[in-house]
Amino acid sequence: MSLKIFNSIKSFNATKPTIVTIGTFDGVHLGHCKILEQITKSAHSMHCESLVLTFFPHPRMVLQEDTEMKQLNTLDEKIELLDNLGIDNLIVHPFDKEFSRLTAEEFVKEVLVDVFKIKKIIIGYDHRFGRNRTATIDDLIQFGETYGFEVEQISAEEINEVSISSTKIRNALLEGNIELATRYLGYNYSLTGMISKGKQLGRTIGFPTANINIEEEYKLIPLKGVYIAKSVLNEKTFFGMMNIGTRPTVDGTTQTIEINFFDFKQDLYNQKITVSLLNRMRAEQKFESVEALKTQLGKDKLMAKNYISQLK
Repeated sequence: MSLKIFNSIKSFNATKPTIVTIGTFDGVHLGHCKILEQITKSAHSMHCESLVLTFFPHPRMVLQEDTEMKQLNTLDEKIELLDNLGIDNLIVHPFDKEFSRLTAEEFVKEVLVDVFKIKKIIIGYDHRFGRNRTATIDDLIQFGETYGFEVEQISAEEINEVSISSTKIRNALLEGNIELATRYLGYNYSLTGMISKGKQLGRTIGFPTANINIEEEYKLIPLKGVYIAKSVLNEKTFFGMMNIGTRPTVDGTTQTIEINFFDFKQDLYNQKITVSLLNRMRAEQKFESVEALKTQLGKDKLMAKNYISQLK
């Protein structure tokens, strides 16, 4: 990993001037990538280091206490995505009410100028910052003139050209529209968790499943239903079908995430795995018998295998 990670603004020490961008970057989607590619390009040409300032928890989770906001990435997933983009420095600053009360000028002077040794900032056209998010791009340009740094704005046209937002992706996943979410993200949405033993009903009807337990409560889980999914296990890609739901046929009440891998026979208990979602086949249903469920799973498997063979 070439990315250097800092867990607060105070722990960062600039060894070179920086090209900075700021944001929550939830999903690190194609819209974000436009900005992130721009900071690495500028850092290279200006002999500076690229720096991303992001926050955890998400500011909305702190400032709107009643929000049930779910996120597209866990912190680990976000770090990996940013590392793949060749960013030099990532600061994950703990967002709290005290930090939110910094005025725009305090933030610019005390953070951007004094700590980051900023040479240039690159942000989206609608970026607002400072206490109550009252400062705009025009204020930032004024501060740039005062303190001697450049401001580059990614225009509305450039962002709208990809017309992507984290909210649109969240909505697509909550509607079960995996293909649209994939198109916006530029990669497959994934879930990572530890495998645990379930009720083992699947095993008795020829569809053994692995239960995935996701630790991070803030991670967005897509709409209930049956999905086509894949995972890399022991450096090989395996496909399967995954159910998100309460298993109503056997009177389940709590939501589980279970995956049945095709052509994979090994024990996965107590391992951490990442499952990427490829498509949603159908909604979860309550069948009149376990036998009827078994018949449907056979049809699902056939449908999934057809889909996978077209991918290959």
